[in-house]
Amino acid sequence: MTINLLSDTVTKPTPGMLEAMWAAEVGDDVFREDPTVNALEAKCAALFGHEAALFCPSGTMTNQIALKVHTRPLDEVICDEMSHIYQYEVGGYAFHSGISVNLLSGENGILTPGLVETAVKPRFDWLPKSSLVVIENTCNKGGGSIYPPERIRSIRKVCQKLGLALHLDGARLFNALVETGETPASVGAEVDSISICLSKGLGAPVGSVLVGNQGFIAEARRVRKVMGGGMRQAGYLAAAGIYALDNHVQRLREDHTHARILAAALAELPYVINIRPVQTNIVIFDLAGDATPASFLEYLSKNGVTASAFGPQTIRFVTHLDVTGEMVQRAIGVLHAFPFGKQ
Repeated sequence: MTINLLSDTVTKPTPGMLEAMWAAEVGDDVFREDPTVNALEAKCAALFGHEAALFCPSGTMTNQIALKVHTRPLDEVICDEMSHIYQYEVGGYAFHSGISVNLLSGENGILTPGLVETAVKPRFDWLPKSSLVVIENTCNKGGGSIYPPERIRSIRKVCQKLGLALHLDGARLFNALVETGETPASVGAEVDSISICLSKGLGAPVGSVLVGNQGFIAEARRVRKVMGGGMRQAGYLAAAGIYALDNHVQRLREDHTHARILAAALAELPYVINIRPVQTNIVIFDLAGDATPASFLEYLSKNGVTASAFGPQTIRFVTHLDVTGEMVQRAIGVLHAFPFGKQ
């Protein structure tokens, strides 16, 4: 049995989720006639205190739609250099929206209001117009790092003062919420739009939801269509999302516990250095000496553990609902047996 620490995107639907999917009432969502999709969108909008929401195939799509709707060509988006929209969305900000990116260096992907304010460009003809700030909570490349709630509120004040929109890439937002104790509505009140991924820690097989006001979502629906994201009987997928929101949020704490156990074990190993702070379900660390990601991952694979390289000497583990406490202990045994210095 493989212990899959590659990502929290690898989860399989639980029996209860599959039952909900099979029982879903469906229609054609492009015509807004899929009742289960409509129910998911209404649920997410209400949850975050916004007016409307839009179900999409992926988090990349929800982020890219948000960038497109919030900006105009020749604008720029301000974000951390670790942001998903910059690192892992194929330069979509330029391809789809004709905008540039203003990269900042926060701490583990977390910006400060001061960084944002000083990044805003003056209005000269030869400069892009600063129009949008994107924050990622939790920040994947930052090791699942959490934005302190007060930090988001402070960044919001800067955005309001300077006339900037604020989008929250909340692919793993519920991981942050179960740690901070904040409600979805309290976060929703501080941002103009939110992207929520259902297929990571929440365990749905497919889908993300974009949340915002009525006008924003009306335009987002048109952009979704031109991007090829209009789906038909999508209610089968939306039902998985509803089930995940109803049943899988609080259990995210288990994933965080498992991640901390892994991090504590890694801290005892001679070939592991620079473990990033573990706040949620992501563990990022560097390999020391002659240990390489290629040899390490090959060893793990031969011993039933899957993970990913995250840099020249960097490895990432991600815990999720398909990783049990027993699996974590087995993985730790494999880690202790790695023949460091004997390759």
